Amino acid sequence: MKKILAIIEKGTDGLYSVYTPNTTSTVLNGQGDTVEEAIEDMKIATQEVIEAFQEIDGKVPDELQGPLEFEYRYDVPSLFNYFDVLNMTIFSKKVGINASLLRQYKNGLAFASRKQVEKIKNGLHELGRQLSTVQL
Repeated sequence: MKKILAIIEKGTDGLYSVYTPNTTSTVLNGQGDTVEEAIEDMKIATQEVIEAFQEIDGKVPDELQGPLEFEYRYDVPSLFNYFDVLNMTIFSKKVGINASLLRQYKNGLAFASRKQVEKIKNGLHELGRQLSTVQL
């Protein structure tokens, strides 16, 4: 299965965008009011692009053949929009970031420094490790 990098960002217009910066045959993209809508829009656009390649000359570029898997990378607002099950107050305490500041990052009112992004990423990875050991 081919993996394609897809970047998810919240725009200044409040919409979420998804695009593939590393595809060479075309840039796949989508947009929506939520991250889920943007991803779905990109998947529809991807199918349309594949169909267009097939109609034009019957050749689909190698990078778009077979089952595709997207590797998503999020900016901070997109991350918290998509994973909205995270409680900002509790998560902020776990990662050592002021809750009000974290909400500003979530809403795109402030931008996280590289150090803050690392704290968020490390906190999420730790949460993932803890969740992966849960047994019911």
